[in-house]
Amino acid sequence: MIVTQAQIIELEEQLRQAMLHSDVTELDDLIAPELLFTNHLGQILSKQEDLNAHRSGKFKFTEITPSHRQIQLKGGFAVVSVLMHILGSYEGTPVEQNIRFTRVWEISTSGSIQIIAGHTSAIPPD
Repeated sequence: MIVTQAQIIELEEQLRQAMLHSDVTELDDLIAPELLFTNHLGQILSKQEDLNAHRSGKFKFTEITPSHRQIQLKGGFAVVSVLMHILGSYEGTPVEQNIRFTRVWEISTSGSIQIIAGHTSAIPPD
């Protein structure tokens, strides 16, 4: 099976909506069990740690706006880099920030496409 650009664009939108609504069930489906995620503070998070952050209500997103997306397709996987303008709060503190996300989507053994790795970088304001 080959990953297509249309599939990745659709999955990226599903992920954005799941993040926006803290839909842990959808996030669980989109994220591979072996996730290796490095956040903008340099911390490495597992899938469960990432899901728990959403489940706990630490994140409250009111807007997640993508721009400057690049997608590289490589047979059974894809690499996505996208700039997200984020509005919301983290542990009650208001947040407005631009964050660059890099994600690796891979076809799982069951045939679904999931995120196996990700990295975020905070982008300073202009």
